Amino acid sequence: MLNPKLHLNQKLWNDDVEQIPIRTGFGEGLVSAGEKDETIVGICADLTESTKMGPFAEKFPKRFVQVGVAEQNLVTVASGMAAMGKLPFVSSYAMFSPGRNWEQIRTTITYNDQPVIVVGSHAGISVGPDGGTHQALEDVALMRVLPRMTVICPCDSIEARKATLALAELRRPAYLRLAREKSPVITTNDTPFVIGKAQVLYSPDGLAHVGVIACGALVHNALKAARKLEKDGIRVKVVNMATIKPLDSSAVIALAKECRAIITLEEHQIAGGLGSAVAECLAGNYPVPMEFLGVHDQYGQSGTPTELIEHYGMGIKDVLAAVRRILNRK
Repeated sequence: MLNPKLHLNQKLWNDDVEQIPIRTGFGEGLVSAGEKDETIVGICADLTESTKMGPFAEKFPKRFVQVGVAEQNLVTVASGMAAMGKLPFVSSYAMFSPGRNWEQIRTTITYNDQPVIVVGSHAGISVGPDGGTHQALEDVALMRVLPRMTVICPCDSIEARKATLALAELRRPAYLRLAREKSPVITTNDTPFVIGKAQVLYSPDGLAHVGVIACGALVHNALKAARKLEKDGIRVKVVNMATIKPLDSSAVIALAKECRAIITLEEHQIAGGLGSAVAECLAGNYPVPMEFLGVHDQYGQSGTPTELIEHYGMGIKDVLAAVRRILNRK
């Protein structure tokens, strides 16, 4: 059943569940944060509308800078402004930031511990027809490896809004990963959000057989699969790991001790992403059998978001199959 303490969207099981782009929540959160904190500035690399930074630019034109198609300049300008007391949010497509400007992020932001929030929009395979060159599948790995960097991948638009507000208060280097397409609304305004804390969204009656840890829009697929499996007598617990770094190690270990088998689900390369973070944690604390659902050492291609999610093995049927496989290994 859904965790009643989290006040989740009771309509998330319905075929007509409301769907909103996760990036929309960032745009709303940035405006709200800007109203509270005059040091917040927005900087964009010629993608203001696509990254949903437009409302902030319209409301606070004197606190918005358009640097054009210059992603290295985007983050170095932000670092300089941060050094002078500002709190910059910088946005572009994830394939370009951090994809194109990683060295500048490393040297001018994290090395100098400057409070810049890098917002990578249009991440993952669900960018769809834009194809493999625009489908950022390596960005979490790039940012997770950087010292001092917080990495957040919200599960829906509401969580993205809350994450934006939380990052404004954190005032540390951070990466906020956003998807392009509309996705089901899982949480509500009453659902709590804390950076660095995982949430158990779904628990069966009795101890779970398998734990599924997911992030981003794919959390919905994990929930749908868990509900279906419970009808077949297979008990699955679903954890939303919105904060990939710092990882909620205590939640991961507790899940492993209960379930003795873990599956991770992410719209990212298997190498270096959420699955790697979970595996690193468990290897040193409580090793259990694992399955990794994501993109396995491949580039993306053009297609509809749904087609691509299914093709690369991240659909509901893939979660069902992974649960059954790992149960046979226990």
